Amino acid sequence: MANTPSRRAVVTALGVVQILCWGTSFYFPAVFAGPIVADTGWSLGLVVGGVSTGLLVAGLISPKVGRLVEEHGGRPVLLASACLYAAGLAIVGLAPAVPYYLLGWAIVGLGMGSGLYDAVFAALGRLYGSEARGPITSLTLFGGFASTICWPLSAFMIEAVGWRSACLIYAGLHLVLAFPLHAFAMRAQPSKLPRAGDTLAARTDQVRPLPREGLILVTLALILTIAAGIGAIAIVHMMIFLQARGLDFAAAVALATVFGPAQVGARVVERVFGDRYHPLWTLATSGALMVAGLVVLTSGLLAPVIFIIPFGAGYGISWVARGTVPLALFGPARFPRLIGRLAFPSLIVQALSPSAGALLIERLGVDTTIGVLTALAAVNVVLIAVLWSLCRPQVAGR
Repeated sequence: MANTPSRRAVVTALGVVQILCWGTSFYFPAVFAGPIVADTGWSLGLVVGGVSTGLLVAGLISPKVGRLVEEHGGRPVLLASACLYAAGLAIVGLAPAVPYYLLGWAIVGLGMGSGLYDAVFAALGRLYGSEARGPITSLTLFGGFASTICWPLSAFMIEAVGWRSACLIYAGLHLVLAFPLHAFAMRAQPSKLPRAGDTLAARTDQVRPLPREGLILVTLALILTIAAGIGAIAIVHMMIFLQARGLDFAAAVALATVFGPAQVGARVVERVFGDRYHPLWTLATSGALMVAGLVVLTSGLLAPVIFIIPFGAGYGISWVARGTVPLALFGPARFPRLIGRLAFPSLIVQALSPSAGALLIERLGVDTTIGVLTALAAVNVVLIAVLWSLCRPQVAGR
């Protein structure tokens, strides 16, 4: 481990790549969709469906990615991610027809599954063991700036050279920026994590199997999946929700920019104070903030900014909890494999949620859709309480 860079250097390198990865996948259609539709004549649904295709692929491979990180470490997985992003975005930029466009996104999806938060959380857990909570939280601070940096950058490149060339430029950045940064961050790590049969010293870095562990894992997966689905719908359809509360489009866009800083602000608080409490407190706070924001939006009685701030903060730290809660509950030895399993349902739901949200808006209206999201957020709070009761001895021990 003598050749391993400092934690600050590792997190900074991985964080810069996360900005690029999120900006060229999940946040891609916000800026690119309009120009692609205008240039090609493809339907908006098909263009946005590229990202859904990528998320579906990412979800399908996430359990395998977790196993690969557990067995071989994060280096080969993250290096492959940079290459897959580059290949997929190049195909997207060169696509002459929709099938090629969707093929490109399927390849980007392989990069997403092996290079976004879940894979990097697993790599950090593999590298730092039970001390990975701080690096995981710090990493999410970088990811929170993906839209802030990549949306204006994408708009500038599209205006200057067109959307196809912009895709090719991003593909090149994954090769000349992401690949070497991943290689630097993961250049040295333990060859093998400690397991149950290892020495007593190695076993001190593990957590014993929990009573009712299967039920705990299922409950945690449900919580993370519901939170991811609510967030995906709210982010994609946020302009519609805000305009339904009386804002014009320009004001809605301006207000939506508060969402990113709200995420980052909450993550900063978690980074500063997180070591003083169990990560389940982070998960509980996330659920409470998300439901509080949606209740405000449902009532329509208060300024929409009062929705944006708590909801954005809650959604922001839900991603922190997604990495830190399973690490604390199940221990670092099993963390890479389990986080891959936990990511599977949430990524699938993230892929399907925007279309489901659009269908709800069309069939039931905006107000009813917001009410459904509020009810789901309330259910999540109940599930968090259930998880808390299942894990009470371990939380009390913290």
